Formats: sequence, structure tokens, C-alpha cells
Amino acid sequence: MEQYELIWKYQQVDMELERYEKEMRNNGNRKELIRYRDFLLEQQNALKKIESDVDIMSDRMEALVDEVERLTKSVSDIRSQLSTNPPQNHEKAQELVSTVQKLLAKISRYDGEIAKLRKDADSRDRMQREVRVRAAKARAEFDRIKAIYDEEFKEASKTLEQLKQKVAAESAGIDKSLLEKYATIKRHSSPPITRIREGRCGGCNMQLPAADMNKIRTGEPYVECENCGRIILVK
Repeated sequence: MEQYELIWKYQQVDMELERYEKEMRNNGNRKELIRYRDFLLEQQNALKKIESDVDIMSDRMEALVDEVERLTKSVSDIRSQLSTNPPQNHEKAQELVSTVQKLLAKISRYDGEIAKLRKDADSRDRMQREVRVRAAKARAEFDRIKAIYDEEFKEASKTLEQLKQKVAAESAGIDKSLLEKYATIKRHSSPPITRIREGRCGGCNMQLPAADMNKIRTGEPYVECENCGRIILVK
């Protein structure tokens, strides 16, 4: 049997294997597992973001509390000074009062920021709990579907292995260079081998040029399509 007829038979089982692999990839439970997996990854990332936000807020709140304590002490010191050692003139008294007012305004601003941070922290805490609940439900469903899919995959793998063995058996007797050429074409055109149909490529349906038609008339067993690169068998 000619090499190109051997590889035509090889292609039949190879395409059968390709179709079965595609069916396995398109398995409904497999797609559901991927969807739940992606969702769980999203929830993990959301938790990491929340935890990072909480850490940043915690550091900022700690710094603000320390600053408020420092400013409050400064106000207390000035007031104590005003009480125990009153300024000698009006200008000095006004300067101290102005300093206290500025310190109090800053304390008030920081207190407002602290209150907002606490509110945001409470909100992040609620978000964190909600994410954990959603993730737990998704994980339970993922595990349920995976148990079903694992059984399906076990059975499908048996058929897949049988098809791979058929493909390997059909490759016997075919030149290695021709198999490599087949694989190269298959990367961009599948199936890589077709038949001639009324002067056209059976793969892309383009009309063959006159030069190729002349080759066929002189008895060439095959030509290669200039458009899609497929091997076109004549017989």
C-alpha cells in the first residue's frame, strides 16, 4: 500500500482520537469544575485584598491614635502652663490660645479619620465573612462535582488509551518524515490530508491551479494545496 494511502487510514483514527479528546474537554462537569475553580480563586484573591486593606487601615489607625495622644498631651501641657504660669502679656496669651485651637482642630480631624477607619474596618469584616461563606459553598459544590467527574474521567481515559493505541498501530509502516509533515500541517489545518473534489481542495474548497492539475493528469498520487497547505490525495 502506498505511503499516502497508509497515512490516509492513519488520519481516520487520528481524527477519531482528536474528536474524543475534544468531547472530554467539553464535558459538562469538567466545565463546571473549571468555573468553580476560577470562582474559588477569585474569592481567595478577594480575601487577600481585604486582609491587605485591613492591615493598611490598622497601621494607619495605630499611627493616628498615637498622634492624637501626643497632641492631647500638648494641649494639656499648654493649659497647665496657662493655669500655673499665665503669660505676662496679651500677645503671648493669644499665641498660646491659637496654638491650642490648632491642636484641637487637628485632633478633631484625626478623630474623624479614626472613626471612618473603624467603620471601614467593620465593613471589611462583613465582606470577609460573606466571601468565606460563598467560598465554602463553592468548595462543597466543587467537591461534589469532582467526585462525579473523576469517575467519568476514569472511564473516558480507558477509551482514550484504546484510541491512542489504535493511532500508534496505524502509524506502523509510515515513513517518519511523512508523519512529521502530517503533524506540521495539522498544527494549522485539520484534518491535514484531504481528497480532490471536482478539481478543488477537499479541505478549503479552493480551485487547484493548472500546474497542480497537470501533475494529477500525469499520474501524481497527491499534490499540496497552495492555499491551506493540506496534502490532497488524488486516488
